[in-house]
Amino acid sequence: MALKNYIVEEVALDCADGLLTRREALRRLGLMGLTGAAAATLLAACGDDDEEAATTTGAATTQPVSAAPITSSPPAAATTQAVPSSAPGGASTSPTPTTAAPAVPAAPPTGEEIRFNGPNGELIGVVAEAASPSGAVLVIHENRGLTEHIRSIPPRLAADGYTALAIDLLSEEGGTAGMPSEGDATAALGNAPTDRMIADLRAGLDELARRAPGAKLAVIGFCFGGGMTWQLVAAGETRLDAAVPFYGPFPSGSDLSGSPNAAVLGIYAGEDSRVNGSMDDAEQALTAAGLTHELRVFEGVDHAFFNDTGQRYDADAAAEAYQAMLDWFGEHLAA
Repeated sequence: MALKNYIVEEVALDCADGLLTRREALRRLGLMGLTGAAAATLLAACGDDDEEAATTTGAATTQPVSAAPITSSPPAAATTQAVPSSAPGGASTSPTPTTAAPAVPAAPPTGEEIRFNGPNGELIGVVAEAASPSGAVLVIHENRGLTEHIRSIPPRLAADGYTALAIDLLSEEGGTAGMPSEGDATAALGNAPTDRMIADLRAGLDELARRAPGAKLAVIGFCFGGGMTWQLVAAGETRLDAAVPFYGPFPSGSDLSGSPNAAVLGIYAGEDSRVNGSMDDAEQALTAAGLTHELRVFEGVDHAFFNDTGQRYDADAAAEAYQAMLDWFGEHLAA
């Protein structure tokens, strides 16, 4: 229920910020079971129905972000080297060109859509495997499901040495790609039982452990997925060695002691007052459980600043947060 309330509030805030029309917000709230009167009251701050919104009701059409760049030396340009003349009288000879062999950049890892066994049937995911993984990372999507943006994250992590799996928590509904619209995906996630999603996440960890035997396991999540990251740690998961929730709501009153090995890096946006309101609870729970942790606030940016397909994206903060996550993994997933 807490996660559903969070999604309901997020729909209202997106409407107030002009990211959704009032009509679309009402539709999404209705799909989650709110009455027309309750939804209208919640959306009192929204504009009129005829106002344009930055987000449409259709399925997302944004292109995936390329994986983190793999730097390699560009092919060397042809160079000429003067050869001393040995001709009589010092007659000059033409310089002999020497061309360096072009460097062949390594192909970046790509994501592969897979099906794997879950507690209630087949689960959908996108996996990218590192050649010699330094760890394995479960990726949890935002409240829009397994979008192209989320699909781009496993290859990016694999390029940085971590086998990664992004799981589709709408697998039981047929998968994100089969939803009529982004709004339907959001509503379906709001209606999905938390216990079911936790069980699916555990199956995702099983699949990662199978693909990267012996590697330490981590989980990351964004927005709704950040909340699910906290939920997985609170559910007691002894296999986790690291967790990085990006601006995810902390489940109030949670006991995190059931995940004693999880080193937690919480990523927050300075302008995200709603999610930041749960920071104190998170700090107290982490301290009470004796978990290694850091809660880091990126000032001057808002919720979802990491998503480069969204209007709140901030390239500098996103790059800094990603590097902070890699540094955290380097410290806590090392063999």
